[in-house]
Amino acid sequence: MKIIACIKRVPTTDLQPRVAADGKSLDAAGVQYMTSFYDEIAVEEAIKQKEKHGGEVTVLTIGSAEASKEVREALAKGADKGVILVDNAWGGRDPLATAKTLAGKITELGADLVLLGRVGTDRDNASVGPMLAALLGWACVTDVVGLELGDGKGTARREADAGTETYAFALPAVITCQKDLNEPRYAGLKGIMAAKKKPLEESPCPPATSQVEIEKLALPPARKAGRIVGEGAAAVPALIDALRNEAKIL
Repeated sequence: MKIIACIKRVPTTDLQPRVAADGKSLDAAGVQYMTSFYDEIAVEEAIKQKEKHGGEVTVLTIGSAEASKEVREALAKGADKGVILVDNAWGGRDPLATAKTLAGKITELGADLVLLGRVGTDRDNASVGPMLAALLGWACVTDVVGLELGDGKGTARREADAGTETYAFALPAVITCQKDLNEPRYAGLKGIMAAKKKPLEESPCPPATSQVEIEKLALPPARKAGRIVGEGAAAVPALIDALRNEAKIL
């Protein structure tokens, strides 16, 4: 089975962001990066399915050459090879431009299953996976918390507002992964050493036209400092007055 896990390099979630001088992007100075949280779950599921059914796992990403760090981490956990479509302006691509580029490379590589995180932890769009499936003409199940494969087909359980839904589908398919699907493993020393010898392909990313352009990026206004209006039951009237006349929420 040929499995592709798509990942995205994103700023760490504890980042204290600063807007760059152009007013449209983040100041890159001092920014630390990581694999998007849900994409780590996709990598883990790809490796688990390979261990169960055999085959190979390719990790695919669009980003700068520095994304080799995140790809090597996936290789250390058990993926077989990595592919980076190098684009230093990857952060400016909208979901459709990203999906089109991924679809082209996946068609070239060939795959039975493509796994992605349900959402990128930087943009929170949750749209690349379904768009990718539509472009490929493949089945798609999103927010998956349980996955079983066999004999060219699969069954997936996904979270929905009313509970858990179960879907049957034929391969090839695109699956987006929710946090309850698995627990990502840590790379051991043996895996880290082996990852250095695994193939990592870098090639120029095909140009793409985004339909969405960032016009302005701004941080939210700073929150006003809180204050203590009193103690115990005696503070209730002052609290109600503040909520009604200052906060305007009563």
